[in-house]
Amino acid sequence: MCSLVSKYQVSAFYQFVEVASPETKKAELENYLKSTSILGTVLVAGEGVNGTISGPTDELEQFFDFLKKVLGVDELPYKVAFCETQPFHRMKVKLKKEIVTLGIEGIDPLQQVGEYVEAEDWNELIGRDDVLLVDTRNDYEYAVGTFDGAVNPNTKNFREFPDYVDREMDPDKTPNVAMFCTGGIRCEKATALMLKKGFKNVYHLNGGILEYFNRIPEEKSTWSGECFVFDERVTVNQNLEQGSYEMCHACRMPLSEEETKSEHYVKGVSCEYCHDKTSADKKERLQQRNLQMQLAKEREEKHLGQPHPRHLQIDSDEIC
Repeated sequence: MCSLVSKYQVSAFYQFVEVASPETKKAELENYLKSTSILGTVLVAGEGVNGTISGPTDELEQFFDFLKKVLGVDELPYKVAFCETQPFHRMKVKLKKEIVTLGIEGIDPLQQVGEYVEAEDWNELIGRDDVLLVDTRNDYEYAVGTFDGAVNPNTKNFREFPDYVDREMDPDKTPNVAMFCTGGIRCEKATALMLKKGFKNVYHLNGGILEYFNRIPEEKSTWSGECFVFDERVTVNQNLEQGSYEMCHACRMPLSEEETKSEHYVKGVSCEYCHDKTSADKKERLQQRNLQMQLAKEREEKHLGQPHPRHLQIDSDEIC
């Protein structure tokens, strides 16, 4: 359960900026973070940084000051929530080709990007009859919650989004497109892509869903459901508190209370989405792993071997 008096601050951030020698910057960040209790994931690429991390507020503030110096920027916006327990198991700094993987050459948000729309103006925009509202996230995220009336591209990962645009959208027939994602980063590239393909009026929610939750009271919200996040909270509600979903630790799919009642659900071992995709031997190993995780939790220890199989549909590079 998360609240404003909780111990751990959870911060999601990204910054598109030209990064000279990403390998060196990665090493600098790793060296700095070793001396802190901060956990989470930070991606570093030539186009910028992207991350979600958690720790004591003072440590995070100091880290962001350090990160701004490393990147040579004056501002680095980040979103804030709080949690009673640490939602990450380890600290990882990864070197990547892209900080959010679209897989299309020449898409550069520093060159062109859609029009930012502040949270306070979002409801009015998406309420217009001449605006198509597109959820740029993946199918499992859409299933957990989305804005009323949003179109689901039915993608398994962000790399599939360009194919959806080519297959289902026409700039001559859709003059006004509004887009949103969790923290804003996917929309940076999605709107740049749309503009390159000839769409004229392309808008995106500044700061993403998390910023909308932070600034718009629930009674004025047009959001239905919860928001999937890429950490052990699984989802957050509109008060930015930990939501009601569980994670299948075999396949990492978010599960509603109803889905945990499935005959195929075994905590830490399988669910209705993956029960037929793993062998009996694999299930036995997962069962033993789950037992060790539970014992470690009871002893208030970290168990760093939480399974994250390579065959998962959830894209591990999509962290906000």
